[in-house]
Amino acid sequence: MNWMDMSLQEFQNALASKDPTPGGGTAAAVALGQASALTQMVAHLTLGKEKWQDGWAAAQDAQRIVDTIYHRAGELAQLDSEAFDGVMESFRKPKSTEDEKNERRKAIRHNTLLAAKIPYETVLLGMELLSCQAALAKYGNANAVSDVGVASLLASAAVKGALFNVEINLQSLPSEMGGEMRVQCPLLRSKCSEVSRSIMHAVHERMSD
Repeated sequence: MNWMDMSLQEFQNALASKDPTPGGGTAAAVALGQASALTQMVAHLTLGKEKWQDGWAAAQDAQRIVDTIYHRAGELAQLDSEAFDGVMESFRKPKSTEDEKNERRKAIRHNTLLAAKIPYETVLLGMELLSCQAALAKYGNANAVSDVGVASLLASAAVKGALFNVEINLQSLPSEMGGEMRVQCPLLRSKCSEVSRSIMHAVHERMSD
């Protein structure tokens, strides 16, 4: 069952169940999708409105970014669950002989690396989405500035939540695997916090005008 084909209630019930999937990585990707949808809404409410003409460029930039994220976020939600299932299946492989043990080890490492790469894409897309939200908060439709705030909180949660999933998978792999992700994860977490704060400041300043 594809998570995106479920009702919201069905998905939340699945998330609350004792099954390990969907889990945090899927929830992070869903949060990214919701963040992109809200960002798109604010862009729609800004474009074509003469009163908010100063925000048209920001809205167009947001729409361009959202176009690449909206549907991909749903795909990542599904892929994250499938990757975890693949890791679990690898652990169930036979290990009676040395050849079987080697094949099992290779499968575990391959699928664990994949289970890190998928939420890493969620991280990168979340950062891309955050990059357009400050300008939308400053110049977009002021009546929807609180929605930009919510969208940025969801995007930040998606990034930081997905980072947990990247790192927990990398921890179980040899240090030579996933090298670029190991370097970038702490930098991306710091950058996410910095960008998120700037968006929150922009939202609060606009609300107090």
